[in-house]
Amino acid sequence: MRVRTAYAVAAVMSLALLSGCGAADMTKQASPFANAQGAKTVTLSVQSWVGAQANVAVAQYLLEHKLGYRVDTVQVDEVPAWDALSQGRVDAILEDWGHPDQEKRYVDDKKTITRAGGLGVTGHIGWYVPTYLVKQHPDITNWKNLNKYSSLFRTAESGSKGQLMDGSPSYVTNDKALVTNLKLNYQVVFAGSEAAQITQMKQFAKEKKPFLTYWYAPQWLFKKVPMTEVELPAYKEGCDADAAKVACAYPHTPLQKYLNTDFAKKGGKAAAFLKKFKWTTEDQNEVSLMIADQKMSPADAAKKWVDNHPATWKAWLS
Repeated sequence: MRVRTAYAVAAVMSLALLSGCGAADMTKQASPFANAQGAKTVTLSVQSWVGAQANVAVAQYLLEHKLGYRVDTVQVDEVPAWDALSQGRVDAILEDWGHPDQEKRYVDDKKTITRAGGLGVTGHIGWYVPTYLVKQHPDITNWKNLNKYSSLFRTAESGSKGQLMDGSPSYVTNDKALVTNLKLNYQVVFAGSEAAQITQMKQFAKEKKPFLTYWYAPQWLFKKVPMTEVELPAYKEGCDADAAKVACAYPHTPLQKYLNTDFAKKGGKAAAFLKKFKWTTEDQNEVSLMIADQKMSPADAAKKWVDNHPATWKAWLS
């Protein structure tokens, strides 16, 4: 699965502006609509990757067009989003990849955040190489052989070492610890964002160049750039408990939703709808592909998906 570490202007923004943008830290400024007593408004936290934008696009469309709510969306990094949710600055997080410290603090201890069930999608982070490279070097998919091929992955940014490309520094990543603890001759280089990372991977693929990258599923790019996962030491429960000593693969994680506790109790039909919101990896990828690859606005992509999948979303409104 994909694990992340979170990382700054609170912004009320249209989803149409989100794809490829950096995330905002809005913990010091609230959306004017968040937790608005008696008003039919909902504020949704939007993470910076396109899958999360797809969730919010569809939820926003249905809340607005079927339930009559005004929806505000705010882009927030992962850990600050938990703080904002606890404080009522946002009402919901629709895709969380696992933050046990925040979950214990806000859900179990303070009880300011309420679990809202699974999204229906299982996330996985890993290291990937393009499949065309695997055809040339079949053993490159085992981490034990990566040092043998490190020279293939050298870039100006990585110097004499191979480059392991990561996306945003805001994502929880064990990669620096993995490189050190597995004694790999690689340098972690951050592209800066999911969009920048995708641009680099597509360029490498166009030129059939080697690349090694931190990546995650579900993700629409696999349909455009086939990639094969590198086998890291097997994940076992607790093997990533000490961030400095991690030497294992990332787990597979069922992605979760969370609501502000007051909103969960008093949010009426909107809260009930968000608790029922649950779709498949294929659903999410379908909307993500429209947004990121076909360059549709999130609202148009959501409408197209809603028009084509009435049986799925009507169950969320019942």
